[in-house]
Amino acid sequence: MASHRVIDNPLLRFQEDRQKARDANDPMAAVCVLASVDENGLPQARTLVLRDIAEGLAIYINASSPKWQQVQDVIAIQTWWPSLQVQYRMQARCEELPATHIAQSWQLRPDAPKHLDWLYEQNAQGSAVENRDDLLAQLDTAPRPEPLVAPPGARGLVLLPQSIERLDLNQANGVHERCRYTLHADQWTVTTLIP
Repeated sequence: MASHRVIDNPLLRFQEDRQKARDANDPMAAVCVLASVDENGLPQARTLVLRDIAEGLAIYINASSPKWQQVQDVIAIQTWWPSLQVQYRMQARCEELPATHIAQSWQLRPDAPKHLDWLYEQNAQGSAVENRDDLLAQLDTAPRPEPLVAPPGARGLVLLPQSIERLDLNQANGVHERCRYTLHADQWTVTTLIP
């Protein structure tokens, strides 16, 4: 019979593992895969930058993107760090970040993504263009203010994990270690799972 043990916040272990991946120059340490379901009930997955902010983990999305409508309440993300052979899967509630947070954090973005955010105000993210040259021409001519500020469509979500699974493939005996952390009434429990 499976047992559930009360533990400290598993996000601390997530952050420790993520720091080890960063220290190992793991190219996947900065990103996650966001899973959602589109308006036709079809699964969608895309890679996004996973940000560390004071409130926890966050993702930034433009409101013109179809994924914005798909991730309003609950999302699933996955991280995979090859340098550690560790995967995390999380189910999280989402809360929209305040406009003041977006305005400040948006200024830290490189210029090209800032210009793209302003292009999205005219043409939704994911809309079709003639070719890459057309995209670059539109990017060059898209209206944007000086100085650059976050456009109305810039959004962000803080992730509030409710369930976290950790899979560690790096075991000397070849038997993967898998556990699930679940949040119930502000208390985390852990269950060992058969990998």
